[in-house]
Amino acid sequence: MELFYRHYGKGKPLIILHGLFGISDNWVSFARRLSERYEVFIPDQRNHGRSPHHPEFNYDVLVDDLFEFINRHKIHDPVILGHSMGGKVAMLSALEHPDLLKALIVADISLRTYEYRHHHLKMIEAMMGVDLTAAKSRSEVELQLKQKISEERVRQFLMKNLYRRENNEGFAWRLNLEAIQRNLVAVFEGINTNSIFTKPALFIRGDRSDYIRYDDFDRIYRNFPNADIKTIEGAGHWLHAEKPDEFYKTVDDFLRRNEL
Repeated sequence: MELFYRHYGKGKPLIILHGLFGISDNWVSFARRLSERYEVFIPDQRNHGRSPHHPEFNYDVLVDDLFEFINRHKIHDPVILGHSMGGKVAMLSALEHPDLLKALIVADISLRTYEYRHHHLKMIEAMMGVDLTAAKSRSEVELQLKQKISEERVRQFLMKNLYRRENNEGFAWRLNLEAIQRNLVAVFEGINTNSIFTKPALFIRGDRSDYIRYDDFDRIYRNFPNADIKTIEGAGHWLHAEKPDEFYKTVDDFLRRNEL
């Protein structure tokens, strides 16, 4: 599958993988900061952004998409950074093919299986429930979303996926909502393997998020024995957006310390 991607800078390669409902555009500001020293690639993962839609949606195919992307663009020894769902893709890639990447950075996700989170389904149902044919503006779409999603930050995050069709023929969602809804359970599945990744690894958690708990640490160290685990105070799950300077410094310190 040929993924859409954004590309910034020159230097050593670094790939950023967004999370569920995310798009490459969410990471542009961060990528531009890194682009002074790195060649940064931000693909839209399948069923997200401008990349193709496909009914199959699980970590195995997402890893396959990533390695096809690396081969297609002849990327050698990249650092791979993944957030949430993208973090699991990055972890599984590192454990299955440790020779293909130089280092791993995981933002606010662990290896464990997560309980089904109904707010994700709520977001999908809210987007699918919007009458896009009746909406004349983005504000009208957001007003419909507001009926089911009260948090403005979440609405703005989802609205990034809205676009106007060509020839001004109304609005549409870039997400393949049907495929994501049908495969949502697979997104919460854990990574269970005895494989280890001995190269440098960084796990960044938000102290207001429960995605990486203290009882996850032992399991992380088993599969990633050279991992650093850092906490950003005052950050939730979207730590890169909530605390961008602290997140950048944490990543930059890791890259410099390991001479990556």
